Parts: sequence; structure tokens; C-alpha cells
Amino acid sequence: MSEPICLTGIFDSHAHYDDARFDPDREEVLSRLPEQGVAYVMNAACDLASAAAGLELAGYFPHVYCAAGIHPHEASNAPAGYLDRLKELLSQPKVMALGEIGLDYHYDFSPRETQLRVFEEQLTLAKELNLPVIIHDREAHEDTLKLLKKHRPKGVVHCFSGSAEMAREVTALGLYVGFTGVITFKNAKKPLEALRAVPKEFLLLETDCPYMAPEPFRGRRCDSSLLPFVAEVMARELAMEPQAVADLTAANAKTLFGIS
Repeated sequence: MSEPICLTGIFDSHAHYDDARFDPDREEVLSRLPEQGVAYVMNAACDLASAAAGLELAGYFPHVYCAAGIHPHEASNAPAGYLDRLKELLSQPKVMALGEIGLDYHYDFSPRETQLRVFEEQLTLAKELNLPVIIHDREAHEDTLKLLKKHRPKGVVHCFSGSAEMAREVTALGLYVGFTGVITFKNAKKPLEALRAVPKEFLLLETDCPYMAPEPFRGRRCDSSLLPFVAEVMARELAMEPQAVADLTAANAKTLFGIS
């Protein structure tokens, strides 16, 4: 089995440690991350329940921070008054962003008009609270860009799946771009082109765990300890050292999320 290179100070800018796949060993996995070089984790929410679970994890683990938001898959399940509940969660210490929010036209688990409404309502709330957003965009590039240009939030388009041209449009709006283990896959031509189009000051490193495990672990449960494999590919593509990639993306994430 391949071993990751040793890096320090890694910031996993997007994870889902409240996911049921971590139920058997969540505390063990999170507890050992600092000794594996992971200094910070941003746990993104899918709905109000996972936002509350993320807040609990952030309260227990010093290196874990969290976000609160309604994922497009859950848009049709957002209860009446959900914005007020989000506002309460977002006022808590260590809740540093509104997310994960956005559009998903691949699965369409929620009707598109509902996704658009809930996305825009949350963009408006983020602006009101002066908080960054964590954006999900899958096969909805045109509508996502339209709303980003309209509202001009600060934030990140995570697990980026757009073109190099879209990456240039996103960063021109001042948004960060997050890359996962996808860039390590053999068929990663488009993600690598997008990676090379992003100015270094807008790059973030993320797992989206338990999803998107990098090669050679593709298809298995992912966790933040595998980020060195992603950093190695990013370093190769950008003519940098892997530790420099870890340092750069951690500094970028801390700037975005307001973490000192």
C-alpha cells in the first residue's frame, strides 16, 4: 500500500465527518489527524441536523471548524423558518461559513426551481452576515455563475468540476477554488487544466471526505490524512514543492474563513 509523503500544517477545506460512514471510528480518525500533519479541518453541512453535528465536532476537536447550510440535495426538505435557524447556528463560535450550498443538476434530488430559490436565499443571508459561502456546483455551471455574478459573495467553489474558462471567471469574482482527489485520477485532464488556470492565491486543498479518495485509494472511504497525495499532484502541476502547496493552501483557507 502506498504511503503518503509527510507534510505539516495541512488545511482540509471541505470535509463531512458527520457522515454515517465515520460512525464506527469518527473520534479515532479525527483525533489522529494532527499527528498526520492535518492542522485544520472545515466540516461542511448538508442540512440543519448535519450543521448541528458539525458544530458538536468543532466543539470537541480544537482543529475542527464548521459551516452551516442547506445542500441542494436537501433544498426541498428545508423547513419553514430554516433561515432563522441557520442564523442561530452561524452565530456560534467556530461556525465560519455558510455551506454547503448551491446547485446540483446531475441528481436533481430537489426540483431545480427549489434549488435556485434556496441557493439565492442563502447567498442573501451570507451577504447580510458578511460570511463566506461554500458552493456546490454539479452540472449547473451556467446558473451557478449567473447567481455568483449577481450576488458576488466571498467564498469557495468546492470540488471544482468546471472548465479552465469557468475557473478564470470564478477567480475574477474573487472566489477561491477547491480541488480534491479527482486531480489524481487517470482521466483528470479537465480538472488539471482548471487547476493550472487558478491563480495560486485562490487555491484550496480539500478531501470532500468520505468521498473522492485520491489514487491509489479511489473508491474507498476518504479522510484528511490522504491529502498529501492530492498535494503531490498539485505540486507537480504548479512546479512547486508539496510542502509549499500545503503551506499556500492553508494560508489561503485561513484568509477565506477568518481563522488566525
